[in-house]
Amino acid sequence: MVDTGPAPADAPRAPEPTLREALTELRRYVAPERRRLLTAGLLLLLSGAVGLVQPLVVQHLLGGTDPLRGAARPLLALMALVVVGAAASAYGGYQLSSAAEGAVLTARRQLTAHVLRLPMTAFRRATPGDLMARVTGDTTLLRQVVQQTLVQAVTGLVMTLGALVMMAVLDPVLLGASVLAIALLLGALGLVMPRIRRASIGAQDSVGEMGAVLDRSLTAFTTVKACGTEESEARRVAAAAERAYRHGVVRARWDSTANAAALLAVHLVFLVVLGVGALRVSYGAIPVATLVAFLLYVFFLTEPVMSLVGVVAFAQTGRAALQRIGEITRLPPEPPRSPAASAEAVGAAGAAGAAGAAEAAGAGPGEPAVVFDRVSFRYPGSPDPVLRDFSLAVPAVGLTALVGPSGAGKSTVLNLVERFWDPDAGSILLDGAEVRDWDLHRLRSVIGYVEQDAPVMAGSLRENLAYATDRATDAELHEVLELTRLDGLLTRLGGDLDAPVQYRGVSLSGGERQRIAIARALLRRPRLLLLDEATSQLDAVNEAALRSVVQDLAARMPVLAVAHRLSTVRDAARIAVVQSGTVRAVGTHEELLRSDPLYAQLAAQQLLTEASPSGPINSPVVTGS
Repeated sequence: MVDTGPAPADAPRAPEPTLREALTELRRYVAPERRRLLTAGLLLLLSGAVGLVQPLVVQHLLGGTDPLRGAARPLLALMALVVVGAAASAYGGYQLSSAAEGAVLTARRQLTAHVLRLPMTAFRRATPGDLMARVTGDTTLLRQVVQQTLVQAVTGLVMTLGALVMMAVLDPVLLGASVLAIALLLGALGLVMPRIRRASIGAQDSVGEMGAVLDRSLTAFTTVKACGTEESEARRVAAAAERAYRHGVVRARWDSTANAAALLAVHLVFLVVLGVGALRVSYGAIPVATLVAFLLYVFFLTEPVMSLVGVVAFAQTGRAALQRIGEITRLPPEPPRSPAASAEAVGAAGAAGAAGAAEAAGAGPGEPAVVFDRVSFRYPGSPDPVLRDFSLAVPAVGLTALVGPSGAGKSTVLNLVERFWDPDAGSILLDGAEVRDWDLHRLRSVIGYVEQDAPVMAGSLRENLAYATDRATDAELHEVLELTRLDGLLTRLGGDLDAPVQYRGVSLSGGERQRIAIARALLRRPRLLLLDEATSQLDAVNEAALRSVVQDLAARMPVLAVAHRLSTVRDAARIAVVQSGTVRAVGTHEELLRSDPLYAQLAAQQLLTEASPSGPINSPVVTGS
């Protein structure tokens, strides 16, 4: 097993962003679309301005002494205004939709790049399904935010204020009656909007939870089938979907309430204006033409007022989406470049400092490739450390093997070399320099790492082999295929390096998947090779062949291997027995059989020796990682 520490806890809920923080987060994604947003805003303002002029044309048409005489010119002007307004609205809407799509694209690019650069400590706090929901679902909501909030907030507000100004010019008394109804609307919205925001956050969290549950089921699809748990897993997904449904229904209810309140307010304004206006006309305070124009402005207000209500409602959804996106973007990523040392300096630095540590760790003659000096480490949230004062030197040439009981910390050692995690105490030196001083990309580029559960990507065999390098020739690909005994696989694929390999390598054996991972690592021509139980799924023939490959590689480079089967490392130059996070013994296979009871017990269980020198085996020992 791989030492992965305790199960990740749910990521803590970040505090709800203020309006300014939400706008700052949103600005990151809409900044590239400034020009299109400006164009859309101007065109929609033009369309609204055209609408504001139309009631005045109607008033002029009806206010003459003889409305029918000279009506042709005002009617033509009115038709022209309608056409101009429709054209401006259509093209402005297109520009706005394009800008919204661009903002979604920018958000997805930035969020995906950020997620892939997260350190293990941050990645463990979330589940892949929830991260996918944030990258896909929450970013989709930004489209609505841009379309329904940014531009429409400005245009709706301008049009509303413009209509109120024109209404004030026509008749201040009717305007006062209208403002009273609008004030009632604002009060109702103030009560509804917080409920919309809470329901939006709940709905989006539930969608993320559903994605996490579904990801668990699909990742372990074979196990689900083998255990016959399709129904129980379906119930889990359905339960999460049910929670998303309930939150969505609540949000829909409050959305409908807000829209109904807005529509009711507009109708209330119309009825109030109609009643008060009829009285004023009967008393001769205003002409009929003025009342008709005022009523047209009331109708005109319907669209911007409903738009502003939608803006407020979508703003709550947008704040919820930006809150969930911000919880990820605020997680610090791995540094792209270490400030402590350049790649060139690292290669030559630290030789003097490494000498003392190497001596304490039991190094042989010559400078070691890797030195662990009193390293201690515990996983976040775990009460007990995985490694305690772990010290070991890996020679510059040769195979060094880590063996021991399950949970001893062996795989964690390899993870620390790759800087998936950083130790809590002690130091790890690579080529004489502390790994923290290496440029992170450079560090991982010189290490070939083969994990226990070797992944196979969807794509071709060539893409899987050359996943970490884009300059591999066909000759180099055939070379690593031959080294890892994958010639048979290539033959089965018709000799075509571009033949597809199914998702997660379901058409391959476990041994073939591991050998593809080893071939991928060898193709990078690493300076250090890390093998985490790389032969655990190989049959005896392929294990022997791969052991020969590893021995050839170890003759010219350092290899650090976690071993499940002692048979794969019995010829190693150095074998370190790890127990409870520390190195209890180091030696060759023969030396450890004589000197270390635990190793002798492991060997006896795997029939590598006829009897254990330490006497009878009282309890079984599992040799995982």
